[in-house]
Amino acid sequence: MLVLGVETSCDETAAAVLDSPRNLISNVIHSQLIHEKYGGVVPELASREHVKRLIGIVDEALDKGGRKLENIDAFAVTYGPGLVGALLVGLTFIKSIAHATGKPFIGVNHLEGHIFSNFLQSENCSPPFIALIVSGGHANLVHVKNWGDYKLLGKTRDDAPGEAFDKVAKVLGLGYPGGPAIQQAAESGDRKFFKFPRAYMGKDSYEFSFSGLKTAVAVYLRDKSDDYIKANLKDICASFQEAVCEVLAVKALTACEKLGVDKLSVGGGVAMNKRLREVVQSRAKNIEIFFPGPGLCTDNAAMIAAAGAYYLERGVTSKLGLNAVPYLGI
Repeated sequence: MLVLGVETSCDETAAAVLDSPRNLISNVIHSQLIHEKYGGVVPELASREHVKRLIGIVDEALDKGGRKLENIDAFAVTYGPGLVGALLVGLTFIKSIAHATGKPFIGVNHLEGHIFSNFLQSENCSPPFIALIVSGGHANLVHVKNWGDYKLLGKTRDDAPGEAFDKVAKVLGLGYPGGPAIQQAAESGDRKFFKFPRAYMGKDSYEFSFSGLKTAVAVYLRDKSDDYIKANLKDICASFQEAVCEVLAVKALTACEKLGVDKLSVGGGVAMNKRLREVVQSRAKNIEIFFPGPGLCTDNAAMIAAAGAYYLERGVTSKLGLNAVPYLGI
């Protein structure tokens, strides 16, 4: 089955062609640089950029895969969670094509897409496993009992880790997006320079909170001179990054141990962070770890196509009345 996937939940316009289950023929992602000068995603601008770019991105995905629209058997598209205007662009586009061609489509939960990201790379990434989904908008810990059978163990109560990276980077004058900038600065920094707080939310909690950490960095910097910050920038970034990575690693691996699961799959934009990968790998004992490649970490359509193909092959489809659900849970 050839599936065309489309993802427009936030600030990436993406399309992919998948020969299910794992033969990824093309995966095209356009990141919207227009948001850099605002220090964060502007929803209205994101929606407009999707409108401008989506047809061209889909055409590029088809061309790179050597396929035409008539070769596609079915369609998959993100319908939530995300920015409602952005979601509607992709959803309306795919519903229109499905209606015009008479071919089936399915709306995919963006979070479930991230769970399928490592499925595309490894046959060993099979349930049961624990999925840690970490990005600019999400921090979710999920027990994947089987494909389509999930139990949410915990999620962020406030800021997502990627959001915390962005806000701390802004305070430090590093620009947007904050994750890559802080990672680069932290590479030669002292991770023990300052002990920023780790919010574990209780001994048995799988919940996350990064708002306090972000505030702690701001409070720490409040009485520091520009010269001090400049001189110690690498160390501050390394100390902050370590606090984020430790909490994510500890909670995810604790979930594996307590639930008797020997596999951990990490997905989402923050999964690209080198230090997070190091911390998880170094702390894991008898647990197999899965991280997606760069093109499958950020919001992408390949993971949407993979999740969609799983359901489409089982005869599960969506109706044209499907609407965008901005706060969709797992």
